[in-house]
Amino acid sequence: MALSAKLQLRQSQSLVMTPQLMQSIKLLQMTHGELAQFIDDEVERNPLLSLGEPDDGSAKANERRSQETAGAEPEPQDRARDEEWLSSDLEIDTGSIADKLDTSLENVFPDDPGAQNSLTPELQSQWKSAPSGSVDSGGGSVSLDAIAAAKTTLRDHVGEQIAFTIRGAANLIIAGELADCLDEAGYMRGDCAEIAGRLGVELHQVEAVLMDCQTFDPAGLFARNLNECLAIQLADRDRMDPAMKALIDNLSLLAKRDFASLKRICGVDEEDLVDMLSEIRALDPKPGSAFTSATAVDIVPDVTVLPAADGSWSVELNAAALPRVLTNQTYYQRVSKTVDSEKDRKFLDDCLQDANWLTRSLDQRAKTILKVSVEIVRQQDAFLVHGISQLKPLTLKAVADAIEMHESTVSRVTANKYMITPRGVFELRYFFTAAISASDDGDAHSSASVRHKIKELIDDEAPDAVLSDYDLVDILSKSNINIARRTIAKYREAMNIPSSVQRRREKRTMMAAGRQ
Repeated sequence: MALSAKLQLRQSQSLVMTPQLMQSIKLLQMTHGELAQFIDDEVERNPLLSLGEPDDGSAKANERRSQETAGAEPEPQDRARDEEWLSSDLEIDTGSIADKLDTSLENVFPDDPGAQNSLTPELQSQWKSAPSGSVDSGGGSVSLDAIAAAKTTLRDHVGEQIAFTIRGAANLIIAGELADCLDEAGYMRGDCAEIAGRLGVELHQVEAVLMDCQTFDPAGLFARNLNECLAIQLADRDRMDPAMKALIDNLSLLAKRDFASLKRICGVDEEDLVDMLSEIRALDPKPGSAFTSATAVDIVPDVTVLPAADGSWSVELNAAALPRVLTNQTYYQRVSKTVDSEKDRKFLDDCLQDANWLTRSLDQRAKTILKVSVEIVRQQDAFLVHGISQLKPLTLKAVADAIEMHESTVSRVTANKYMITPRGVFELRYFFTAAISASDDGDAHSSASVRHKIKELIDDEAPDAVLSDYDLVDILSKSNINIARRTIAKYREAMNIPSSVQRRREKRTMMAAGRQ
């Protein structure tokens, strides 16, 4: 066969992922917070975009709140005095303050002139590089709002106690290094030997400073593990007797609920062991968590489901979760008449195109979320009426086929979207569960409803008749639920429910303590 070059004309179809199409897909799977941030960035970049007022009644609420606060208007003389004070310049003699806050080694240790020479070169370097704490005397303004809004962190709380408790320049630097090794729970995650080598001091000196730091409030800070954290808190309450010490040293047996071994090791009876366990439960395993700076993120439901007058369900989009983005056509018409250069005109046309695309994409996103939510409510009507026991198994493909969309689109819509119903707020993904076959070839059961059934059976079991995994298999089979023992064990462990052996030990101990 001869080879030769020739031209051929073919016609074919292909799906091209344009930048706008890719951005539309990203918009579909964005959370409410991510979408709000994206829109703010687009409004800042595009002069033809603007944010409209929400339709959720927030404007009326703000007006009502302003009317309520209007009744608390200050007296005219008080308002005049406040305005005069606010309009005046806040002058601070920062020079004198800086003189009083001089933190050189000579002023910190006036009674010990040789204190500076006693420091190792590493510690002297650490001390000199530390912030002096002096007030800025360069005429900078003091932000009262920033001071009022600042939250006390764990590092600040510990730093105050270090300043009042630790003595000696070397010990202060060691305590600062130990404080830098604290995690959010208040545990000291550093290695004392490594800190001693880095600072050029003896290991026993670091451990001695650590012992002093472990006396800080709240009790349990600077512990190196859970055992030490609980021991510090018990010692602070004067409850660290030999029996309690034996219990703390054998927390692994407590996790296994091996109460018989604990009674033998601690040398106590069942009543004393129950009292000791109550004291352990009253302790705080994470003493530093009270100072965490993390803030809870409020969930804004995307869909609202309410009972309708005809007995069905009313599914609506939450207006508070719908951003109103407007394209300023008037501004475009006015500016386009004054544009002369081709570059500026192209920029203006691109802004108009992007603005129109964004508004259409947001509208399409809202319609898609509503369409998927309506189908979910239709499929899970029994759940909304009777609760989790009637939750049906549901797959993404079933919803996609019902609304004639691609499965990947449904997957993006249900990710990080929430629905508020009379039974609470649920993520859309909550309604998609695996199916567990029925024993009589009937309708399959949802894995979530089966887990709920297992939890109910275990909660209702008698202390003298603890149900094993095999017993649960037999009980569920009578309810036409065909499930294997290993599946029950997997569900039980996922719900942090102990085995039947551990539950039996715990219930017997509680019963014996109750009889005594």
